[in-house]
Amino acid sequence: MPPGTRAARQRVENDENSTRPHTRAAKAAALNVDEVAMPAKGALQPKKSAANLGNAGVQRKRNVLGDMSNVNKSEANEGKKVAGAKVGLISKAHPVGVQKASARPARSAPLATKESNKMPARRTGPGSVAAPKRKVSSNASKEPEYVVVEESQPVRKKAHKEKSEDVVRDENRRVVSTGLDEKPVVGESTTDNAVPPEGVDEIEADDWDDPLMVAEYATEIFEYLRDLECRSIPNPQYMSHQDDLEWKTRGILIDWLIEVHTRFHLLPETLFLAVNIIDRFLSEKVVQLDRLQLVGITAMFIASKYEEVLSPHVENFKRITDNGFSEAEILSAERFLLSTLSYDLSYPNPMNFLRRVSKADNYDIQSRTIGKYLMEISLLDHRFMAYRPSHCAAASMYLARMMLDRGPWDEILAYYAGYDKQEVQPVVDLMIDYLARPVVHEAFFKKYASKKFLKASILARSWAKKNAALFGITDTELSLDQIS
Repeated sequence: MPPGTRAARQRVENDENSTRPHTRAAKAAALNVDEVAMPAKGALQPKKSAANLGNAGVQRKRNVLGDMSNVNKSEANEGKKVAGAKVGLISKAHPVGVQKASARPARSAPLATKESNKMPARRTGPGSVAAPKRKVSSNASKEPEYVVVEESQPVRKKAHKEKSEDVVRDENRRVVSTGLDEKPVVGESTTDNAVPPEGVDEIEADDWDDPLMVAEYATEIFEYLRDLECRSIPNPQYMSHQDDLEWKTRGILIDWLIEVHTRFHLLPETLFLAVNIIDRFLSEKVVQLDRLQLVGITAMFIASKYEEVLSPHVENFKRITDNGFSEAEILSAERFLLSTLSYDLSYPNPMNFLRRVSKADNYDIQSRTIGKYLMEISLLDHRFMAYRPSHCAAASMYLARMMLDRGPWDEILAYYAGYDKQEVQPVVDLMIDYLARPVVHEAFFKKYASKKFLKASILARSWAKKNAALFGITDTELSLDQIS
C-alpha cells in the first residue's frame, strides 16, 4: 500500500467526528440526497488526498466489530515502520506508544507461541465468543513505538499525583476534610450551626419532598444572609452630616411611604428594601429637604421592580406625589441612586428571618402578625438602625410571644433565631419604649389597626402601656420626637 494512501487512511480513522467514505456513500444512496446539496469534491482537501480516501474505502472491507486501532497491525507485527507517515497524523486522543485495544485479536504477535495462537476462544454467553487476551510484548528494542497492553488496564500519559492541598472542598465549596485520605461528604456542613443541638428538632424535616422549599440548602442560605447583614447596614449616625434633614423628617417620610406601600398592595419585602435604599443613600450623599420625597419615591420604585412580580408603572409613582416630580426626574433619580449604591441591592430582608422563626413556632398566625408590626417599628425609629435585621426579627417574635403568653423562649426558637433571651432584650426594650409613648406615625398605626392585621397595633400598645414600668420606662407621656 503506498505511503500516501496509508497516511490519508490514518487521518480518516483518527478524526472522531468524521464519517467513513463507504458509510457516507451508503447514507447518501439510502436518503436520495441531491448531488447539488453535497459539498464539491476537493473543496476542503487536495485531489490526491481525496482520491486516496476513496481508494482506502474500496480496497479494504472492515467488519462491524473490526479493527478500530490507530496502527495497522499487520505492518506492526512484521516489524515494519511507516515511512511516509508524519508525526502530525497520529491521533492526539491516544498517546504515542499506546495501542488501543480492539475486539479482534492480532494476526500474528511477534513473541506469541503457536499454542497461544491455537488456543480455543472462550464462550461468555449464548452465541458470543470472547477474544483471547493480548499479551504484553517484552521486546522493547524491536517495537519502540507501539506497546500492546491488556484491555482491562489502559495506560495513561502520567499517573495523577496525590493532592498536596490540605483542604478538600465539595460541590458546595465548603470545607469538609483536612486530610488526604478523607473524602468530601456532599451535603454535610462543618459549621457549628449545621447540626441542631440535642433536643432541637429540624424544622426542614417536613420539607424534603418539596423542591420549592430547598430544605437541603436552608442552613447555608441563612448563614450567607447573616454574613451579608454586616455589609448592608447603613451608617446609624448619617444625620450628623445632613444640613437640612432631621430624624423627625425621616420618620415622616417613612410613614408616608408605608401609606403608599399599603395603597399599592406591595409585598412587605418591598417596604424594607426601600427604607434600606434610602438610609444607605443618605449615608453617602447630602440631600436637600425639597428633594427628600423624590429620594423616597424613587427608592420605592426601585424596590418594587426588584421584589414585585408586577411593579407599578412610573406614572403611578408620579401621581402619588401629586405630580410634584415628573417621570424624567424619577428615572434620573433612579440612575443616580443605583450608581451611588454601586447597583448593590443585596439586602438580607428581615422578613426572611421572621418567617424562619415563625416556622420554628409552628406558624402561629397571631404571634407572626404582631411580630410583623413590631418589626416595622425598626423602620420608623432611627434607634434600631444600628441593629441587624435578624436581631430585630428575633426580638419581634420574642416580644410577640410574650404579649400573647405563648411560653418561654426555648432552645428551638433561640437556635433558629440566632439570639438567646439576653441578646434580644435591648431591642425588646426599645420596642416597648416606642409602643408606650403617644402615637407619632398615624399611617403606620392605622395600617395595623385594621382587622386584616388582627388589630395588632391596638393590642401591642395597650399591653406596652400596662407593662412599661416593669421595663424601667416611666416617662411615657413624652413623645418619640421629644426624647430624640
